Amino acid sequence: MSGTESGKGGDVLRAGVMGWPVSHSLSPRLHGYWLSRYRIRGSYDAIAVEPENLAAALSGLADDGLRGVNLTVPHKIAALALVDKIDDTAQRIGAINTIVVDGDGALAGSNTDAFGFIENLRDQVPDHVAAGWSGRPVAVLGAGGAARAVCTALLDCGVAEIRLVNRTAARATELAETLPGLADRAAIYAWADRAGALAEAGLLVNTTVLGMAGQASLELDLADLPGDATVNDIVYAPLETALLAQARQRGNAVVDGLGMLLHQARPGFRAWFGADPVVDDGLRQAVLAGL
Repeated sequence: MSGTESGKGGDVLRAGVMGWPVSHSLSPRLHGYWLSRYRIRGSYDAIAVEPENLAAALSGLADDGLRGVNLTVPHKIAALALVDKIDDTAQRIGAINTIVVDGDGALAGSNTDAFGFIENLRDQVPDHVAAGWSGRPVAVLGAGGAARAVCTALLDCGVAEIRLVNRTAARATELAETLPGLADRAAIYAWADRAGALAEAGLLVNTTVLGMAGQASLELDLADLPGDATVNDIVYAPLETALLAQARQRGNAVVDGLGMLLHQARPGFRAWFGADPVVDDGLRQAVLAGL
């Protein structure tokens, strides 16, 4: 592929995000901030690709001069069958969000959502993560794709008990049975019993859309949640959800969802543009300006 490794000479290094629709994506603002900060001659664009055109779009990445792309809805699962290599994390999660064009033109697919989730926690509550939440259970609300990424990260951190709480219990059971390594560590709680799942927990993670702008509210009684537990909502619009506000008021450490978005972008940027980017307040403010 043409261009220098840093992009400071020669051709412009190019990457982007593919989705349908994709105009709402914050990724161009995110990567654009880093390109400017590290003075890299590069570009990162939103690329609208209809589902029926995904195979052609991916096969043409190298010819189009792209070093790779991020994938967003609805392409993350379909891409599994369209790349040449898939890393272990993407295999386990069952979705790809990052593609790198190798030097030989092969497409390498990975999933950085689990990385983004745990790095956000390490950034916001480093001592708590280092302690492994004191060996206590972790309660996860939701059983969709985001929950798969979160549970993958928790398994890799050695969490012994993951309490899955979903409005449809069958989906939680399916998650436990299909995510490698989870079945032996999962406990399924009915949605009506969600408050009870918080007892003795060291971490609560909301992976549902409940509480997001334009969605129904998340009704959850935190009375049984220990005061030293961390509460993480992967929603970032609004930045402080009602769940986080409630947890903060009672003294729990809280972690918003924006950091997961920012940290998951780091591996792709490093692979495409040759710099290891830092997540800082300047980046947060730049991305928040796009909400």
